[in-house]
Amino acid sequence: MNNFKYPDNFLWGVATAAYQIEGATCEDGRTPSIWDTFCHVPGAVLRGDTGDVACDHYHRWESDLDLLVDLGVNAYRFSVAWPRIMPDGGSIPNVQGLDFYDRLVDELLARGIIPMVTLYHWDLPQRLQDQGGWAERGTVSRFVDFARAVASRLGDRVPYWLTANEPFCATFLGYREGTLAPGVRDDSAALAAVHHLLLAHGRVVQALREDEVKGKVGITLNLTSVRSATQSAEDVAAANRLDLYENRMFLDPLFKGCYPPDVADCFGQSVDAGLIMDGDLATIATPIDFLGINYYERHAVMADLADPRHGWTRVPPVNPTISGIAVEPIGLEEVLQRVARDYTTIPLVITETGRALFDYVDPEGRVKDTERIDFLNTHIAAATRAMAGGVPLIGFFPWSLMDSFEWAWGYGHRFGLYYVDYLTQQRRPKDSAEWYKQWLTSVRARG
Repeated sequence: MNNFKYPDNFLWGVATAAYQIEGATCEDGRTPSIWDTFCHVPGAVLRGDTGDVACDHYHRWESDLDLLVDLGVNAYRFSVAWPRIMPDGGSIPNVQGLDFYDRLVDELLARGIIPMVTLYHWDLPQRLQDQGGWAERGTVSRFVDFARAVASRLGDRVPYWLTANEPFCATFLGYREGTLAPGVRDDSAALAAVHHLLLAHGRVVQALREDEVKGKVGITLNLTSVRSATQSAEDVAAANRLDLYENRMFLDPLFKGCYPPDVADCFGQSVDAGLIMDGDLATIATPIDFLGINYYERHAVMADLADPRHGWTRVPPVNPTISGIAVEPIGLEEVLQRVARDYTTIPLVITETGRALFDYVDPEGRVKDTERIDFLNTHIAAATRAMAGGVPLIGFFPWSLMDSFEWAWGYGHRFGLYYVDYLTQQRRPKDSAEWYKQWLTSVRARG
């Protein structure tokens, strides 16, 4: 990859999400999200950690943007907190909330950094969850209202929009497994949430175009590379079910206009059980301008007949990370190739990939995260190989700019290029930040 010529307009960035860094959960009109509620459920999050303060980005955002300048990135992906914009869950926007992101975008552009805005990164207003959340069709219209309010303020300056981040996590982990907010365990609610979140995506794509928003519009999926542990019929079938669960359940409706035909094999019921109305699938499949891909995992899968709910088990990885997953950069190449081969020819962006570590500041004041440097190096190489093979990749965003609240893992798992001391809120660059900075300098030097 050291000799590869990347396009001049290639997006080299980093990513964050509102609830994970902002804090200020009760300031300037913001009301609780489902994550504010979930974090205060005993046992839901490790050590009882919450996003109440997080990285205090809401008050430190200007100096945080200076970190981007120091890093040398040309793009920054961040999300807008829904309950900061629509505190009552309805259609009346909160001016103070919009003002915050207005200032953020202006200052990014002043620093020569391209903003990429994620509209939904899991922080559904609790008031909407009280009415059923994504399991209720009415949430679709509320999301369109929210998106239009944000775009009406930022649409003249933001060139890239993502409607939603990782619908798999927001729906299956939030409404089926119950391991993420809102902590529901109900198969029917999960299928309804999938359909309504994808429908909301399609309607927002249409709404932004109706409102003549200038930016390109897409969605981010977290995709995995799934293979069977053996060639036995049982293991192959198990891998196919997991592939449906994590990949095809979202790729197929977005790019083929239909849900996979084997949904009932996985759930015992189909999606159309009273959910799909005329025009829904066409709306979901509204053409998008680019697709964001988050990549973290490659699975080897065995059948597990003792688990009738899933029917699969993942082969335990060798030398797993603290997150319990293997580091397999070839999986990123496989995912990119599959999407470009089987689903779409539109531009792709790696909107997240990263590795969690138990980082610490050593006596010399350094954070020596050698494993993360190797992760970045090998995954950029995998992305580059995919590009060399014809995949239309236009951006790479490591997760994440700084250590932050990592959902059910709380603050113990650190993904950032910058170390955050949560007591003092001091940021300091890790060795990986210096590596990424040097890498970007070398890319620019090639001309």
